[in-house]
Amino acid sequence: MATDGEEVGNQVQVRDDDMLDSAFLALADPVRRRIIARLSRGPATVNELAEPFAITKQAVSKHIQVLEQAQLVTRTRDAQRRPVHLNPARLEALTAWIDQYRLVREEQFRSLDAVLQSNAAARGTQAKDSSS
Repeated sequence: MATDGEEVGNQVQVRDDDMLDSAFLALADPVRRRIIARLSRGPATVNELAEPFAITKQAVSKHIQVLEQAQLVTRTRDAQRRPVHLNPARLEALTAWIDQYRLVREEQFRSLDAVLQSNAAARGTQAKDSSS
């Protein structure tokens, strides 16, 4: 039987998995990635975001809705405008998730480098001993 702590941990894991799934699914589309790239330079309206694409403003709006559902972007109201903004907290959460695996790989490569250097040094010592 699961303890309360395990249940809470499982719920957090499911929520994290859902967040990652929705974010990576949203980022799987090249149009949405280009929208994110554009928003990295600052907020923009749907009209401004639609300019570089050969698709309708309605299609761009649907892409923005997907990004909003994944909490990668937010919209605010500014008089008549509804600018779209990046949500840096969500991007930081994705980066942190990716970094945990990158850091593991970097440590593995450092360990491999140490072994290779040790082997090379041992071979160098053996070569000197055999030539003497």
